Amino acid sequence: MNFEIERKFLVSGEEWRKLVTGRVTIRQAYLSSDGKASIRVRVTNGDKATLTVKARPAELGRLELEYPIPLAEAEALIELRNGSIIEKTRFLVPCGDLTWEIDVFSGENAGLVIAEIELDHEHRKIELPAWLSEEVTARAEYYNSYLVQKPFGTWARNENETAERKPRLKSVR
Repeated sequence: MNFEIERKFLVSGEEWRKLVTGRVTIRQAYLSSDGKASIRVRVTNGDKATLTVKARPAELGRLELEYPIPLAEAEALIELRNGSIIEKTRFLVPCGDLTWEIDVFSGENAGLVIAEIELDHEHRKIELPAWLSEEVTARAEYYNSYLVQKPFGTWARNENETAERKPRLKSVR
């Protein structure tokens, strides 16, 4: 069994782009995201597919089980999804002995950019690059399983609107 420990941050600016060492296109959908776990199907670079079961977050760590599946089966499962499809390009940015994954969303979530880092334990100290903004690890609205139900493009952009919170961009350093 695998446990995922990750932290999430909003990204500010474009400085990180000079540090990119790799990229992957991702298209994913959720078959279920209620209760104790979410079930996701993902297609990467248009030629590889996985089925993933993730437990609901418990602080920073959570159970994650991932299985390769045939591409044709993934495409059929995507049609059975709940909510919209997540479309994003994931950029890899090394920082010390860790690698940041920066997701630049497109489609209904265009405009959202989130950096994630996977850790080997919850108390690991990490260097926070200058291009990071607010930490959103504990905020459900920044998880993909939420974004399929309420895409970023539908969030209120006016301070007087209260339907959804807009992202706050403040420093966490």
